[in-house]
Amino acid sequence: MGEVVSIDAKPFPVRTALLVDADPNVEAIFSTAFKPGSWIVQHADDNLAALNLIQARSFDLILTSERSSGADDVRLLAKIRLARPHTRLIILADESTPQDVIASMRAHAFSYFAKPIDMDILTEMIRLAAEGPTWDDGIEIISATPEWIRLMARCDMRTADRVVHFIGEVADLPEDERVSVGMASREMLMNAIEHGAKMDPNKYFELAYVRGKNMVMCRVKDPGEGFTLDEIPHSALANPNDDPMLHMEYRQEQGMRPGGYGVLLAQKLVDELIYNQQGNEVLLVKYLSQHTTGTASSSPPQSSENPQT
Repeated sequence: MGEVVSIDAKPFPVRTALLVDADPNVEAIFSTAFKPGSWIVQHADDNLAALNLIQARSFDLILTSERSSGADDVRLLAKIRLARPHTRLIILADESTPQDVIASMRAHAFSYFAKPIDMDILTEMIRLAAEGPTWDDGIEIISATPEWIRLMARCDMRTADRVVHFIGEVADLPEDERVSVGMASREMLMNAIEHGAKMDPNKYFELAYVRGKNMVMCRVKDPGEGFTLDEIPHSALANPNDDPMLHMEYRQEQGMRPGGYGVLLAQKLVDELIYNQQGNEVLLVKYLSQHTTGTASSSPPQSSENPQT
C-alpha cells in the first residue's frame, strides 16, 4: 500500500466588520472581492447603534454610512477612540468638506471617501485595512488648512497610498488635474520610500500640499542623503539619449524590480518637477487649466534650487 500523505490545512484569518446603514454595493464588496468566509459582517442602523455595538465588542473594521455627513462620522470616531483606540474606521460621507477630511486625518481615520465613491478604490482600501500592520500612528498632521497641509508619514507604501487618497479628498481640483497630481505624487513617494528610506518603515517622509488660485504644489522630502545623476544608474533619468533602456540592464543585474521610470512619468504629469541641491527633496507644480474655489497664497515666492535634469 502507498504511504498516506497528510496535508495540514492552514486556517485563514476571519475578520469582523461593522457596516453602518450600508449601501448594497458596499456590502457586496465583502462577499465578492474577498475569500468566502474571510469576513463576518455585522450591521448597525445608525451611528448611535454602531457606538453601542462597538462599546460591547471590538471589530477589525468599521465603515460608516454613505448617508451620514463627514462631520457626524468624525464625531463618531472620536467617541469610538475612547473605547477602542486602535479601531480601523473608513468614513463614507454624503456631505463633506475639506475641513471634515482634515479632521478625520487628525482623528486617525483609516481612510475617507466622499460621494461619488469609487468602489474599486474602496475595495483596495478595505484590503489595505485588513492586511496592514499597526497603522494608526502612521500619519501625523503638522499643520493643515484646505489650502496648505503639512504632514509626516511612515515610509511604507500602504501608508503612502492612504496619504495620496486623503489629499485627493481634500483637493478642490478638476478631475484631470487631481488624477495627474495624485499619480505624480505617488511616484515620488515610491522613490522616497524605496531609495531614500531603503524600505525602512521606522523612517518617515514629509509631504506638503499647497493649493493656490492657479496652481497646486506638492513637496516631498525623504529621510535619505539625496542623490546625483551619476549615483542613480537604476533610473531612466540617468540614461544617455542614445540608449533609453540602459537602466533596465543595471536593474536586472542588481536583482531590482522592473521600473525606473517614476521621475520621467511624474515630469509628464505635472508642469514642473524641481529637486533641491541635495536630491532628497522635490517640488511638483501643476498649473490649473481652470479656476475652482482655491485661494492664492499671500506669501511672497521663495527661491528654489536648480532642478536636477
